[in-house]
Amino acid sequence: MSPFAARPRVPAAALAVLLGGVSAALHLGKLPPAVPALQASLGIGLVEAGFLLSLVQVASMTLGLLAGLASDAIGLRRSMLTGLAVLTVASLLGGMVGIIGGTHAVQWLLLLRAVEGIGFLLTVMPGPGLIRALTPPGADKAALGLWGAYMPLGVALALLLGPALIAWGGWADWWWALSIVSAGAALWLWLAVPGDRLRPAAVGQASGGWSSRLRATVGARAPWLIALTFAVYSSQWMAVIGFLPAIYAGAGVPAAWNAVLTALAAAMNIVGNIAGGRWLQRGVAPERLLQLGFLTMALGGVAAFAQAGQGADALGLPPALRYIAVCAFSLGGGMVPATLFLLGVRLAPGPTTVSTTVGLMQQASSLGQFLAPPAVAWMAHRVGGWHWTWTATLACSLVGMAIARRLGRIRPAAEMA
Repeated sequence: MSPFAARPRVPAAALAVLLGGVSAALHLGKLPPAVPALQASLGIGLVEAGFLLSLVQVASMTLGLLAGLASDAIGLRRSMLTGLAVLTVASLLGGMVGIIGGTHAVQWLLLLRAVEGIGFLLTVMPGPGLIRALTPPGADKAALGLWGAYMPLGVALALLLGPALIAWGGWADWWWALSIVSAGAALWLWLAVPGDRLRPAAVGQASGGWSSRLRATVGARAPWLIALTFAVYSSQWMAVIGFLPAIYAGAGVPAAWNAVLTALAAAMNIVGNIAGGRWLQRGVAPERLLQLGFLTMALGGVAAFAQAGQGADALGLPPALRYIAVCAFSLGGGMVPATLFLLGVRLAPGPTTVSTTVGLMQQASSLGQFLAPPAVAWMAHRVGGWHWTWTATLACSLVGMAIARRLGRIRPAAEMA
Protein backbone atom coordinates (compact mmCIF):
# COMPACT_ATOMS: atom_id res chain seq x y z
CA MET A 1 0.00 0.00 0.00
CA SER A 2 1.26 3.44 -0.83
CA PRO A 3 2.23 5.54 2.18
CA PHE A 4 0.10 8.30 0.66
CA ALA A 5 -3.03 6.15 0.50
CA ALA A 6 -5.96 7.45 2.46
CA ARG A 7 -6.30 5.83 5.87
CA PRO A 8 -9.70 4.89 7.23
CA ARG A 9 -10.95 7.63 9.50
CA VAL A 10 -12.51 7.25 12.91
CA PRO A 11 -16.22 8.00 12.37
CA ALA A 12 -18.13 10.66 14.27
CA ALA A 13 -20.18 7.99 16.04
CA ALA A 14 -17.02 6.51 17.57
CA LEU A 15 -15.93 10.00 18.63
CA ALA A 16 -19.30 10.39 20.35
CA VAL A 17 -18.54 7.23 22.33
CA LEU A 18 -15.12 8.65 23.23
CA LEU A 19 -16.72 11.87 24.48
CA GLY A 20 -19.03 9.78 26.65
CA GLY A 21 -16.02 8.10 28.24
CA VAL A 22 -14.22 11.42 28.78
CA SER A 23 -17.29 12.95 30.41
CA ALA A 24 -17.48 9.96 32.77
CA ALA A 25 -13.77 10.34 33.62
CA LEU A 26 -14.39 14.02 34.38
CA HIS A 27 -16.76 12.93 37.12
CA LEU A 28 -14.11 10.54 38.40
CA GLY A 29 -11.55 13.36 38.56
CA LYS A 30 -13.81 16.20 39.65
CA LEU A 31 -13.40 15.60 43.38
CA PRO A 32 -9.66 16.17 44.06
CA PRO A 33 -9.77 19.87 43.03
CA ALA A 34 -12.92 20.34 45.15
CA VAL A 35 -11.68 18.83 48.43
CA PRO A 36 -10.51 22.17 49.95
CA ALA A 37 -13.81 23.84 49.01
CA LEU A 38 -15.82 20.94 50.43
CA GLN A 39 -13.84 21.14 53.67
CA ALA A 40 -14.48 24.89 53.91
CA SER A 41 -18.20 24.84 53.06
CA LEU A 42 -19.36 21.57 54.64
CA GLY A 43 -16.67 21.02 57.25
CA ILE A 44 -15.83 17.52 56.06
CA GLY A 45 -12.76 15.84 57.53
CA LEU A 46 -9.94 14.05 55.79
CA VAL A 47 -11.52 10.64 56.42
CA GLU A 48 -14.80 11.69 54.79
CA ALA A 49 -12.86 13.27 51.91
CA GLY A 50 -11.00 9.98 51.48
CA PHE A 51 -14.28 8.09 51.29
CA LEU A 52 -15.57 10.55 48.67
CA LEU A 53 -12.41 9.97 46.65
CA SER A 54 -12.47 6.18 46.89
CA LEU A 55 -16.18 5.37 46.54
CA VAL A 56 -16.01 5.29 42.75
CA GLN A 57 -13.09 2.86 42.89
CA VAL A 58 -14.95 0.69 45.42
CA ALA A 59 -17.93 0.54 43.07
CA SER A 60 -15.66 -0.40 40.15
CA MET A 61 -13.75 -3.11 41.98
CA THR A 62 -16.93 -4.74 43.35
CA LEU A 63 -19.41 -4.21 40.50
CA GLY A 64 -17.24 -4.06 37.37
CA LEU A 65 -18.01 -7.59 36.19
CA LEU A 66 -21.74 -7.21 36.92
CA ALA A 67 -21.84 -3.88 35.08
CA GLY A 68 -20.19 -5.53 32.08
CA LEU A 69 -22.81 -8.29 32.15
CA ALA A 70 -25.56 -5.67 32.33
CA SER A 71 -24.08 -3.80 29.36
CA ASP A 72 -24.00 -6.94 27.23
CA ALA A 73 -27.56 -7.77 28.30
CA ILE A 74 -29.36 -4.44 27.77
CA GLY A 75 -27.33 -3.33 24.76
CA LEU A 76 -24.16 -1.27 24.48
CA ARG A 77 -25.78 2.00 23.40
CA ARG A 78 -28.54 1.72 26.00
CA SER A 79 -25.98 1.03 28.72
CA MET A 80 -23.88 4.08 27.87
CA LEU A 81 -26.93 6.34 27.62
CA THR A 82 -28.19 5.03 30.97
CA GLY A 83 -24.80 5.63 32.59
CA LEU A 84 -24.58 9.19 31.26
CA ALA A 85 -28.12 9.88 32.48
CA VAL A 86 -27.21 8.59 35.95
CA LEU A 87 -24.10 10.79 36.02
CA THR A 88 -26.10 13.81 34.87
CA VAL A 89 -28.79 13.45 37.53
CA ALA A 90 -26.39 12.54 40.35
CA SER A 91 -24.11 15.50 39.62
CA LEU A 92 -27.11 17.83 39.36
CA LEU A 93 -28.39 16.65 42.74
CA GLY A 94 -24.89 16.93 44.21
CA GLY A 95 -24.75 20.59 43.26
CA MET A 96 -28.14 21.11 44.90
CA VAL A 97 -26.77 19.57 48.10
CA GLY A 98 -24.05 22.22 48.02
CA ILE A 99 -26.64 24.99 47.84
CA ILE A 100 -29.13 23.59 50.34
CA GLY A 101 -26.55 22.27 52.83
CA GLY A 102 -27.96 20.92 56.07
CA THR A 103 -26.80 18.45 58.69
CA HIS A 104 -26.98 15.47 56.32
CA ALA A 105 -25.21 17.11 53.36
CA VAL A 106 -22.10 14.95 53.66
CA GLN A 107 -24.15 11.75 53.81
CA TRP A 108 -26.06 12.80 50.70
CA LEU A 109 -22.80 13.51 48.88
CA LEU A 110 -21.45 10.09 49.84
CA LEU A 111 -24.61 8.42 48.55
CA LEU A 112 -24.57 10.39 45.31
CA ARG A 113 -20.87 9.60 44.85
CA ALA A 114 -21.68 5.89 45.05
CA VAL A 115 -24.45 6.41 42.47
CA GLU A 116 -21.92 8.20 40.23
CA GLY A 117 -19.71 5.12 40.50
CA ILE A 118 -22.52 2.98 39.04
CA GLY A 119 -23.12 5.56 36.30
CA PHE A 120 -19.41 5.59 35.50
CA LEU A 121 -19.37 1.81 35.07
CA LEU A 122 -22.46 1.70 32.86
CA THR A 123 -20.89 4.41 30.70
CA VAL A 124 -17.41 3.00 30.17
CA MET A 125 -18.04 -0.78 30.06
CA PRO A 126 -19.61 -0.77 26.57
CA GLY A 127 -17.09 1.70 25.12
CA PRO A 128 -14.62 -0.71 23.44
CA GLY A 129 -17.37 -2.92 22.01
CA LEU A 130 -19.25 0.07 20.63
CA ILE A 131 -16.14 1.57 19.07
CA ARG A 132 -15.22 -1.68 17.35
CA ALA A 133 -18.76 -2.06 16.00
CA LEU A 134 -18.82 1.53 14.71
CA THR A 135 -15.31 1.70 13.23
CA PRO A 136 -14.45 0.42 9.72
CA PRO A 137 -11.73 -2.22 9.30
CA GLY A 138 -8.29 -0.65 9.41
CA ALA A 139 -9.24 2.13 11.81
CA ASP A 140 -10.31 0.07 14.81
CA LYS A 141 -6.84 -0.07 16.37
CA ALA A 142 -6.35 3.69 16.24
CA ALA A 143 -9.89 4.20 17.56
CA LEU A 144 -9.30 1.86 20.50
CA GLY A 145 -6.05 3.71 21.17
CA LEU A 146 -8.11 6.90 21.43
CA TRP A 147 -10.53 5.13 23.78
CA GLY A 148 -7.62 4.14 26.01
CA ALA A 149 -6.98 7.86 26.56
CA TYR A 150 -10.45 8.63 27.95
CA MET A 151 -9.35 8.29 31.58
CA PRO A 152 -6.15 10.41 31.58
CA LEU A 153 -7.84 13.00 29.35
CA GLY A 154 -10.82 13.36 31.68
CA VAL A 155 -8.66 13.45 34.82
CA ALA A 156 -6.23 15.97 33.30
CA LEU A 157 -9.08 18.25 32.22
CA ALA A 158 -10.61 18.04 35.70
CA LEU A 159 -7.30 18.94 37.33
CA LEU A 160 -6.85 21.92 34.99
CA LEU A 161 -10.40 23.30 34.81
CA GLY A 162 -11.74 22.41 38.24
CA PRO A 163 -9.70 24.81 40.39
CA ALA A 164 -10.54 27.83 38.19
CA LEU A 165 -14.27 27.11 38.05
CA ILE A 166 -14.47 26.35 41.77
CA ALA A 167 -12.64 29.61 42.58
CA TRP A 168 -15.06 31.51 40.33
CA GLY A 169 -18.41 30.04 41.35
CA GLY A 170 -17.95 27.40 44.04
CA TRP A 171 -17.89 23.62 43.98
CA ALA A 172 -21.65 23.37 43.32
CA ASP A 173 -21.17 25.15 39.98
CA TRP A 174 -18.41 22.66 39.15
CA TRP A 175 -20.85 19.79 39.78
CA TRP A 176 -23.52 21.46 37.63
CA ALA A 177 -21.07 22.19 34.80
CA LEU A 178 -20.13 18.53 34.58
CA SER A 179 -23.80 17.60 34.70
CA ILE A 180 -24.27 19.70 31.56
CA VAL A 181 -21.24 18.03 29.93
CA SER A 182 -22.69 14.57 30.58
CA ALA A 183 -26.09 15.61 29.24
CA GLY A 184 -24.46 16.97 26.09
CA ALA A 185 -22.45 13.77 25.64
CA ALA A 186 -25.62 11.70 26.02
CA LEU A 187 -27.41 13.83 23.42
CA TRP A 188 -24.60 13.45 20.88
CA LEU A 189 -24.43 9.70 21.53
CA TRP A 190 -28.21 9.37 21.09
CA LEU A 191 -28.06 11.25 17.77
CA ALA A 192 -24.84 9.76 16.35
CA VAL A 193 -24.85 6.10 17.40
CA PRO A 194 -27.37 3.70 15.82
CA GLY A 195 -29.77 1.86 18.11
CA ASP A 196 -28.94 -1.56 19.54
CA ARG A 197 -30.12 -4.49 17.48
CA LEU A 198 -31.41 -7.43 19.48
CA ARG A 199 -30.45 -10.62 17.68
CA PRO A 200 -33.08 -13.40 17.53
CA ALA A 201 -30.66 -15.78 19.25
CA ALA A 202 -30.27 -13.33 22.09
CA VAL A 203 -34.02 -13.30 22.69
CA GLY A 204 -34.03 -17.02 23.27
CA GLN A 205 -31.19 -16.72 25.74
CA ALA A 206 -32.80 -13.95 27.80
CA SER A 207 -33.33 -16.12 30.88
CA GLY A 208 -29.93 -17.78 31.12
CA GLY A 209 -27.75 -15.65 28.84
CA TRP A 210 -26.04 -13.75 31.63
CA SER A 211 -24.87 -16.93 33.38
CA SER A 212 -23.45 -18.41 30.19
CA ARG A 213 -21.61 -15.14 29.44
CA LEU A 214 -20.25 -15.05 32.97
CA ARG A 215 -19.06 -18.67 32.81
CA ALA A 216 -17.48 -18.12 29.40
CA THR A 217 -15.59 -15.04 30.59
CA VAL A 218 -14.30 -16.26 33.95
CA GLY A 219 -13.57 -19.70 32.53
CA ALA A 220 -11.25 -18.39 29.81
CA ARG A 221 -7.58 -17.71 30.43
CA ALA A 222 -7.07 -14.63 28.24
CA PRO A 223 -9.51 -12.29 30.07
CA TRP A 224 -7.78 -13.01 33.40
CA LEU A 225 -4.32 -12.34 31.96
CA ILE A 226 -5.51 -9.08 30.38
CA ALA A 227 -7.20 -8.04 33.63
CA LEU A 228 -4.07 -8.76 35.70
CA THR A 229 -1.96 -6.78 33.22
CA PHE A 230 -4.37 -3.86 33.55
CA ALA A 231 -4.08 -4.09 37.35
CA VAL A 232 -0.27 -3.92 37.47
CA TYR A 233 -0.34 -0.99 35.02
CA SER A 234 -3.05 1.12 36.64
CA SER A 235 -1.85 0.52 40.20
CA GLN A 236 1.61 1.98 39.59
CA TRP A 237 0.36 4.79 37.36
CA MET A 238 -2.19 5.92 39.95
CA ALA A 239 0.33 5.61 42.79
CA VAL A 240 2.83 7.87 41.02
CA ILE A 241 0.49 10.43 39.43
CA GLY A 242 -1.82 10.48 42.46
CA PHE A 243 1.00 11.44 44.83
CA LEU A 244 2.72 13.95 42.55
CA PRO A 245 0.89 16.94 44.13
CA ALA A 246 2.00 15.83 47.61
CA ILE A 247 5.57 15.18 46.42
CA TYR A 248 5.86 18.59 44.77
CA ALA A 249 4.17 20.38 47.65
CA GLY A 250 6.71 18.82 50.01
CA ALA A 251 9.47 20.04 47.69
CA GLY A 252 8.17 23.61 47.89
CA VAL A 253 6.66 23.86 44.39
CA PRO A 254 4.05 26.67 44.24
CA ALA A 255 0.43 25.48 44.12
CA ALA A 256 -0.25 26.84 40.61
CA TRP A 257 2.82 25.14 39.15
CA ASN A 258 2.01 22.01 41.10
CA ALA A 259 -1.37 21.69 39.36
CA VAL A 260 0.10 22.37 35.91
CA LEU A 261 2.99 19.93 36.31
CA THR A 262 0.71 17.17 37.59
CA ALA A 263 -1.85 17.70 34.81
CA LEU A 264 0.89 17.71 32.16
CA ALA A 265 2.35 14.46 33.47
CA ALA A 266 -1.12 12.89 33.42
CA ALA A 267 -1.73 14.23 29.91
CA MET A 268 1.43 12.52 28.60
CA ASN A 269 -0.49 9.28 29.09
CA ILE A 270 -2.86 10.46 26.35
CA VAL A 271 0.05 10.78 23.92
CA GLY A 272 1.08 7.22 24.75
CA ASN A 273 -2.43 5.91 24.13
CA ILE A 274 -2.67 7.58 20.73
CA ALA A 275 0.83 6.48 19.73
CA GLY A 276 0.04 2.94 20.85
CA GLY A 277 -3.06 2.86 18.69
CA ARG A 278 -1.09 4.10 15.69
CA TRP A 279 1.63 1.49 16.15
CA LEU A 280 -0.95 -1.26 16.50
CA GLN A 281 -2.55 -0.05 13.28
CA ARG A 282 0.84 -0.30 11.56
CA GLY A 283 1.20 -3.94 12.56
CA VAL A 284 3.26 -3.90 15.76
CA ALA A 285 2.46 -7.03 17.77
CA PRO A 286 0.41 -6.20 20.90
CA GLU A 287 2.72 -8.15 23.22
CA ARG A 288 5.73 -6.20 21.94
CA LEU A 289 3.96 -2.92 22.59
CA LEU A 290 3.03 -4.06 26.10
CA GLN A 291 6.65 -4.96 26.84
CA LEU A 292 7.86 -1.60 25.49
CA GLY A 293 5.32 0.24 27.62
CA PHE A 294 6.24 -1.60 30.81
CA LEU A 295 9.97 -1.24 30.09
CA THR A 296 9.53 2.53 29.75
CA MET A 297 7.56 2.64 33.00
CA ALA A 298 10.28 0.64 34.77
CA LEU A 299 13.10 2.89 33.57
CA GLY A 300 11.10 6.07 34.17
CA GLY A 301 10.16 5.02 37.70
CA VAL A 302 13.77 4.22 38.62
CA ALA A 303 15.06 7.48 37.13
CA ALA A 304 12.36 9.56 38.82
CA PHE A 305 12.65 8.20 42.36
CA ALA A 306 15.90 6.29 42.92
CA GLN A 307 18.56 8.06 44.95
CA ALA A 308 21.39 7.25 47.31
CA GLY A 309 21.13 8.78 50.77
CA GLN A 310 18.70 11.39 52.06
CA GLY A 311 18.51 15.09 52.68
CA ALA A 312 21.08 17.52 51.32
CA ASP A 313 23.59 14.73 50.69
CA ALA A 314 21.23 12.62 48.57
CA LEU A 315 22.56 11.56 45.17
CA GLY A 316 20.07 11.38 42.29
CA LEU A 317 19.02 13.06 39.10
CA PRO A 318 18.33 16.81 39.12
CA PRO A 319 14.65 17.81 39.64
CA ALA A 320 14.14 18.72 35.96
CA LEU A 321 15.36 15.32 34.78
CA ARG A 322 13.26 13.59 37.43
CA TYR A 323 10.18 15.33 36.09
CA ILE A 324 11.07 14.34 32.53
CA ALA A 325 11.37 10.76 33.80
CA VAL A 326 7.88 10.99 35.35
CA CYS A 327 6.52 12.22 32.01
CA ALA A 328 8.26 9.33 30.22
CA PHE A 329 6.80 6.93 32.78
CA SER A 330 3.29 8.25 32.05
CA LEU A 331 3.80 8.37 28.27
CA GLY A 332 5.16 4.83 28.07
CA GLY A 333 2.37 3.60 30.30
CA GLY A 334 -0.20 5.02 27.89
CA MET A 335 0.69 2.32 25.37
CA VAL A 336 -0.53 -0.34 27.81
CA PRO A 337 -4.29 0.47 28.03
CA ALA A 338 -4.44 1.17 24.30
CA THR A 339 -3.16 -2.36 23.70
CA LEU A 340 -5.21 -4.03 26.43
CA PHE A 341 -8.51 -2.64 25.16
CA LEU A 342 -7.70 -4.05 21.72
CA LEU A 343 -6.84 -7.43 23.26
CA GLY A 344 -9.95 -7.32 25.44
CA VAL A 345 -12.11 -6.94 22.33
CA ARG A 346 -10.21 -9.55 20.31
CA LEU A 347 -9.63 -12.19 23.00
CA ALA A 348 -13.06 -12.05 24.64
CA PRO A 349 -14.62 -15.54 24.58
CA GLY A 350 -17.32 -14.34 22.16
CA PRO A 351 -18.90 -11.22 20.63
CA THR A 352 -21.50 -11.08 23.41
CA THR A 353 -18.88 -11.11 26.18
CA VAL A 354 -16.82 -8.06 25.19
CA SER A 355 -18.33 -5.76 27.82
CA THR A 356 -18.12 -8.54 30.41
CA THR A 357 -14.41 -8.93 29.64
CA VAL A 358 -13.93 -5.16 29.89
CA GLY A 359 -15.82 -5.30 33.20
CA LEU A 360 -13.32 -7.84 34.52
CA MET A 361 -10.50 -5.57 33.33
CA GLN A 362 -12.07 -2.56 35.07
CA GLN A 363 -12.57 -4.53 38.27
CA ALA A 364 -8.92 -5.60 38.37
CA SER A 365 -7.75 -2.09 37.47
CA SER A 366 -9.81 -0.52 40.25
CA LEU A 367 -8.55 -3.07 42.76
CA GLY A 368 -4.98 -2.13 41.86
CA GLN A 369 -5.75 1.59 42.09
CA PHE A 370 -7.41 1.04 45.47
CA LEU A 371 -4.56 -0.97 47.01
CA ALA A 372 -1.38 0.47 45.47
CA PRO A 373 -1.48 4.13 46.62
CA PRO A 374 -1.88 3.23 50.34
CA ALA A 375 0.90 0.65 50.00
CA VAL A 376 3.27 3.16 48.38
CA ALA A 377 2.33 5.80 50.96
CA TRP A 378 3.02 3.28 53.76
CA MET A 379 6.42 2.53 52.27
CA ALA A 380 7.23 6.25 51.98
CA HIS A 381 6.21 6.75 55.61
CA ARG A 382 8.36 3.84 56.79
CA VAL A 383 11.52 4.90 54.95
CA GLY A 384 11.02 8.65 55.42
CA GLY A 385 10.60 9.65 51.78
CA TRP A 386 9.61 8.62 48.28
CA HIS A 387 13.04 7.34 47.24
CA TRP A 388 12.01 3.64 47.35
CA THR A 389 8.89 4.11 45.22
CA TRP A 390 10.84 2.80 42.23
CA THR A 391 10.86 -0.69 43.75
CA ALA A 392 7.06 -0.85 43.55
CA THR A 393 6.91 0.44 39.97
CA LEU A 394 9.73 -1.89 38.91
CA ALA A 395 8.02 -4.93 40.43
CA CYS A 396 4.71 -4.10 38.70
CA SER A 397 6.47 -3.54 35.37
CA LEU A 398 8.35 -6.85 35.56
CA VAL A 399 5.09 -8.69 36.24
CA GLY A 400 3.48 -6.87 33.30
CA MET A 401 6.32 -7.81 30.97
CA ALA A 402 6.08 -11.46 32.02
CA ILE A 403 2.32 -11.55 31.37
CA ALA A 404 2.86 -9.85 27.99
CA ARG A 405 5.12 -12.73 26.96
CA ARG A 406 2.41 -15.16 28.04
CA LEU A 407 -0.21 -13.29 26.01
CA GLY A 408 2.11 -13.40 23.03
CA ARG A 409 2.08 -17.20 23.18
CA ILE A 410 -1.70 -17.62 23.47
CA ARG A 411 -2.89 -14.70 21.31
CA PRO A 412 -2.59 -16.33 17.85
CA ALA A 413 -4.54 -19.42 18.91
CA ALA A 414 -7.15 -17.36 20.77
CA GLU A 415 -7.69 -15.04 17.80
CA MET A 416 -8.07 -17.97 15.44
CA ALA A 417 -10.59 -19.58 17.79
